[in-house]
Amino acid sequence: MIKILLAQLNFATGDITANADKIIAVVEKAQQHHADMIVFPELALTGYTPEDLLLRSDFQDSVKTALRKIQTCCKDIYCILGTPRFEDDHIYNSAIVMHHSQQMAHYDKQELPNYGVFDEPRYFTAGTQPLVVTIKNRRFAIIICEDLWSARASHQAKAEGAEFIICLNASPFHYDKLQQRHDVIAQRQSEISVPIFYVNLVGAQDEFVFDGGSFVVNAQGEHLAQAKFFEEDLLRIEIDEQNNIISDGFVGATRRSPSSIQNKRATRRSPLLVYKALVLAVRDYIGKNNIARVLLGLSGGIDSALVLAIAVDALGAASVRAILMPSRYTSPHSIEDAELEAQALNVDYSILSIEPAYTAFMQTLAPEFIGLKTDLTEENLQARCRGTLLMALANKTNALVLTTGNKTEMAVGYATLYGDMAGGFDVLKDVPKMLVYELATYRNKISAVIPERVITRAPTAELAPDQTDQDTLPPYPILDEILERYVEHDQTAAEIIAAGFSAEVVHNVIQLVKRAEYKRRQAAPGPRVTPRGLSRDRRYPITSGF
Repeated sequence: MIKILLAQLNFATGDITANADKIIAVVEKAQQHHADMIVFPELALTGYTPEDLLLRSDFQDSVKTALRKIQTCCKDIYCILGTPRFEDDHIYNSAIVMHHSQQMAHYDKQELPNYGVFDEPRYFTAGTQPLVVTIKNRRFAIIICEDLWSARASHQAKAEGAEFIICLNASPFHYDKLQQRHDVIAQRQSEISVPIFYVNLVGAQDEFVFDGGSFVVNAQGEHLAQAKFFEEDLLRIEIDEQNNIISDGFVGATRRSPSSIQNKRATRRSPLLVYKALVLAVRDYIGKNNIARVLLGLSGGIDSALVLAIAVDALGAASVRAILMPSRYTSPHSIEDAELEAQALNVDYSILSIEPAYTAFMQTLAPEFIGLKTDLTEENLQARCRGTLLMALANKTNALVLTTGNKTEMAVGYATLYGDMAGGFDVLKDVPKMLVYELATYRNKISAVIPERVITRAPTAELAPDQTDQDTLPPYPILDEILERYVEHDQTAAEIIAAGFSAEVVHNVIQLVKRAEYKRRQAAPGPRVTPRGLSRDRRYPITSGF
């Protein structure tokens, strides 16, 4: 019998000392439970991804020092740890095998992704050799994340006589990722028929959210065990004398049966999973940056209502403050709904009218505006009054402003620089408008915190009399589908029009996306939850004649 723990943990990028201490504590716990092997995710020691920290000599020295400290604690257990490895002016994304307080072997990741959010060839040198280690008479191949998505490493492992494959991962979440993993595993198993132990990172790092969900599949591709999503977990597996795989789930908990495995055939764009991803993203961004509290502008609209609920679920009501900032155009029911939201979530809130500030700005600018028509300038000025108030309160109270713009708005530039875009973290940055509605409906099923009127009313910025978003934009169901085709799938205008959309609308939307590139460069960071976000995985020039 061999006992294995898959350590699905949340690490802080760059905090090597804290990460090493966490690894050592879990290794010691595993030894107390008489485990034979413990496996950590990809780049567990440094967090994923350290980016240019990897190029610093002091960072490299810290990694080497931490590895020596960890290996001394790996006495009667095999520890497989994801870490950078530095050798002869090369950096490798590696898995180190430790036993009897020694480093006994290493594996270097062979497939270095350079697409979407990934930029590994900038830092790492690709490995070329497989690694199969014998532990208690079983032959385990070790691979890392992208190696599983390409056939080469798995086929090498099979050729080297591997009986099991251990895959270390830092696989970021998006709402199609669970299905993609299932499909990749099914493809690999159809080729090699070797059990796979898949351990994934959990936690959030800037725009990345890692969902965990570590799992075990047998040689037939059947899921035998599943770790939790968006939480730390230790998944315990045993291999008996006949190489049968047995799991009773988390150490000290009840067994999870295969029928309860959530990602077996995950539905696309699950509101539950997306909501959990956003909550984790807020919790880790605020916690890992040592921010004491957050505040946001609460308008009575659906976006700010959803952000408030996510913030409270992530941080607790005591760490969240809402600011209502009505103007002459704010309807009474917007204020009423915003107050109801704050009260339902037990959040402290204040009402600060922007009228005095707006009037003062308009009086100051009056000599410059003589003879000029009223236009978007006056609307944007209202938003900038609100942004100024929020940033002043954030400075004074040592808080961070959560902005509330969604992906649809960010895509077409339906947001005001230094106004509603002012802040430190945009929770909905990668959440299309129609998904905002789905998430609000989902959250209300947990407890009714968003008034139904907020969900059913026509969306409006309330910056002009009787204004609605549809005065300026196509209806959101149409706009979101055009944006998905253009942004996420790189379809041309002709392809989108051929799918049945108005040529005029398609060309107008595409022009809005192009013109808003400079705004997106100045937007706050936010968690990625779609297959293609608007920042790391979509890089377009601001100045372009295309």
